[in-house]
Amino acid sequence: MDAAGWFLLGAPWECSGSARGEQAAPHAFREAGLSSMVGRDVGDAATVIDRTDRDEPTGVIALSETVRAAHALADDLAVAMTDLPRRRPLVVGGDCSILLGIFPALRRHLGSAGLWFVDGHPDYLDGLSSDTGETADMELAILTGVGTEALTTLAGTPPMVSAGDTVLIGHRTEGLDAASAAELVRLPSDLRRIDAPTVVRDPIVAARQAAAWLAGTGTGVWLHLDLDVLDPESLTAVTYPQPGGLDWDQLADVVAPLARSPRLVGVSVADFRPDLDPTGDQATRVLDFLGRALP
Repeated sequence: MDAAGWFLLGAPWECSGSARGEQAAPHAFREAGLSSMVGRDVGDAATVIDRTDRDEPTGVIALSETVRAAHALADDLAVAMTDLPRRRPLVVGGDCSILLGIFPALRRHLGSAGLWFVDGHPDYLDGLSSDTGETADMELAILTGVGTEALTTLAGTPPMVSAGDTVLIGHRTEGLDAASAAELVRLPSDLRRIDAPTVVRDPIVAARQAAAWLAGTGTGVWLHLDLDVLDPESLTAVTYPQPGGLDWDQLADVVAPLARSPRLVGVSVADFRPDLDPTGDQATRVLDFLGRALP
C-alpha cells in the first residue's frame, strides 16, 4: 500500500443505535497502525447514532439521525476529496450504512460513480421487510433508489447509483433461511452478481468479470468491503457472520485487481467489531490485508 496515495476518514456509525461495537472500529484500526499506512488521516466524521427508536411509517431505526449522519459524512468526504485531490479516500466504518454518506459526496464531487459491493449479504431490504430496521440491512437498496424517500434522496434525485452500474460480490446463495432467500428475490434483474460460491471457485476470474462489467461506468467506481464476506473461520469479529464465505487469500484475489484498477475512486471498509477482538489480532489481520490489497 502506497501511503502517499491515500487519505483516511473514519465513520464511527453503528446503525442500531445500541453502540454494540462497529462504531469503535476506526479507533481500533488506528490503534493497530492504520494512520501510519496512509498519507493523511483527516479524523472522524460526526456519524454516531445513539437512538434506537424505529420510525413508525418507514420502519427505519433512528431515521432523522441517519439522515444527519449521512450529510455529515458526505460533507467531510467531499471537502477532503477537494483538499486532497492526489489522494484516494479510504473510509473506515462503522457499518455499511456509511455508503449513505459516501455516495452523496461522490455525486457532489464527481457526478456519478459505479459500485463494486463486496459483502456477505445483499443488503436489499427496506424498513418494513427488515426484521431489525437497521439501515445496514438496506443500504444497497437505498443507493439504487428503493426505500424511504428521506434516504433515497440524500444525494438529490435517486438513484445514487444505478443497479446496472453495481456489482454485488461474495453474497451467500446456498443454505439460506427463508428470509434470506426472499431477499435475493428482491434484487433487480440488472444488478450484476457474483456470489460467494463463484468467487471461491475462481476469485481471479470473478475479479476480471467485475472489472469488465464496470469498465465504462461514470467517472469511476467505488469499492466497498464488508468484512462479513469472509467466512467465520477467517474472521469472527463481525455482527452477522455466515458460513460459506471467502478466506483471506480468496478475498485478496478478488479485491486486489479492483483496487488496482484505474477506474477506482476510493475504498470503504465496514462491519468490524473490536469488542469481539479482545487481543487485537483480528484488527491487525485486516490491516495486513489492506496493506497487500490496496495499491
